[in-house]
Formats: sequence, structure tokens, C-alpha cells
Amino acid sequence: MNTALPIAIIGTGIAGLSAAQTLHAAGHSVQLFDKSRGSGGRMASKRSDAGALDLGAQYFTARDRRFVDVVQDWQTRGWVAQWSPSLYNSHDGTLGASPDEQVRWVGSPRMSAITRAMLGALPVTFDCRITEVFRGEQHWQLVDANGNSHGPFSHVIVAAPAPQASALLSSAPKLAAAAASVAMDPTWAVALAFSTPLQTPVEGCFVRGGPLDWLARNRSKPGRDSQLDTWVLHATSQWTKQHLDLSKETVIEQLLGAFAELIGCTVLAPTLSLAHRWLYARPASAHQWGVLADADLGIYACGDWCLSGRVEGAWLSGHEAARRLLDHLQ
Repeated sequence: MNTALPIAIIGTGIAGLSAAQTLHAAGHSVQLFDKSRGSGGRMASKRSDAGALDLGAQYFTARDRRFVDVVQDWQTRGWVAQWSPSLYNSHDGTLGASPDEQVRWVGSPRMSAITRAMLGALPVTFDCRITEVFRGEQHWQLVDANGNSHGPFSHVIVAAPAPQASALLSSAPKLAAAAASVAMDPTWAVALAFSTPLQTPVEGCFVRGGPLDWLARNRSKPGRDSQLDTWVLHATSQWTKQHLDLSKETVIEQLLGAFAELIGCTVLAPTLSLAHRWLYARPASAHQWGVLADADLGIYACGDWCLSGRVEGAWLSGHEAARRLLDHLQ
């Protein structure tokens, strides 16, 4: 059964696009909204003079059979490729090779390639921050930050980080309270580019001790074409919380210093550096909701924060939101 009105989906990260694809495949029309200028959310990549830089999610894994099948399809379509970095651990400044051999996937030629391909020709309104979601006598209406109204819609799926989702779920107080209970941690990300390649075998490193949590040689990922040696550093959530309002220049300076101490080789001044602050990088703890739903009202919330906090969790949550909605329509 096809609904006469479109279904509104707020957010074009993996969760929102997973829901959109599932609904579209079932014959329903959708309308997507995103406050940013493009799709991806934390899968976003930044184009720069040093090529595409993955500032958010660095890679993802696939364990659930449903997601494994989807990723294999993405691989066939050329949207993703396996990344097998020379992986290290750093414990309090001591570098050692990592025994971790799990399969890692990245978007190709950048992480945002996945969500751009998922979006395809689906109707979307970018640069549109939805601030209010309310239900009239029969249908849903949305209001954006400029006071413009959007609708009517038969159902609404909110696929935004938990703190933002909570504010949009006021019509369903129990869902709003659940979303409000989710703490999400921030992360400072820094990208660096060097004209002379660093003399190190490290291509990815999990860090314990100090301000850094993770670092990756961005150009070691499949499809990245750069003449420069590009790196992405992620600070720990704890360090980020303590330095949340530092200037980007100071963040770059401090994390570059930590990187130079850790990497075990000479680090010259980078030819390019930039920083990005992710306020809602990951949920502080995992939940097993799958999706938040009020089927009678016709409003749903999904995202990585409803499950594992991983890319896989985001896709599964969005898919489940769409399945719940479809089941209610039958």
C-alpha cells in the first residue's frame, strides 16, 4: 500500500538514507531534509588542496548479515573498497604493530561517496535546518529555522544525533525523553598534509594515553589520489571536552605536537592543516533500542545512537525504522 502523502526524513546520514532507500524500494515517496550543504553527516569528507580528507568516520566494519549483504552490493557498485592498513597500537608513547586483522571498509574515492550514491535522485532539501515537527488533525508539518513550513507528510522519521532528535520529538514525549537520555561525546579532528612523506610504516594507529585517540594515513585508503602525504588525527572525547572551545589554530598546534611525539620520525611543518569539531561524534554508551517508534502517531527516530554507535548500527537502525513503518501500514 502506498501512502498518498510523502514521508519526511530529517537527516541524510547513513541512518536517514537507509530508511529512505527501504521506503523508496517499497513504493513510497520520501522527502529528505538536511541542515548541511550535502549528505553524509559524520560520513562527510572535505575536499581540499590535498585531495579528499575523511574527517569523520574513518572506516567501518560489517558483522550483521543484512549489512554484510548491503556492503557487498556497495562493493560491486564501486562505492566501497577494503582498506588493509599497516596498523599499529600506541600505549603511552610506545608504538607496536597491531594484531587486529578484521576487515575494514571505506568509501571510494572518499567516505562521503557512499551517502551520495545512496541518495541518488531522491528528493532532498539541503541547507534546511528543521526546528519544529508537529502533527495537525491528520498530517505532519515541519518548520525550518527561517520560519518556512514544509508538508503535509504522512509520517516523519528523525535521523539526527540524539540531542537534536530530542528537540524534534516533542509531539511524542516518551520518544523525546529517551533521546534526551543519550549522551553523545564530541571529537576534535585535525587533517594534515606534508609535501615530503613521513618516514614511517604506520598507516593507522589506535592510541592510548595522551590527547590522541586515533590517527590514519588518509592517502593509504583506496581511491585517494593525492601528491601530498595526508593524515587525519582524532582527539579523545575526554581531551575534546576539556578543550571544546579552543581555537582551531590551537587545536592543530597541540594535536600536531602529540602526533610528532608519537609517530617516531621527523615531522616537518605541514603544508596544509585544518580542524573540525564534531559535537556529536559518537554515543557515550551503546543502546539496543534499534529504533524509537510511536507507530500510532506515525513518528520514528533512528541513528547509530539507537544501537552500537557504529556505521553498521546507523544503517540497521534506519532500515528498522522503515520496516516498522511499513509493517504498520499493512
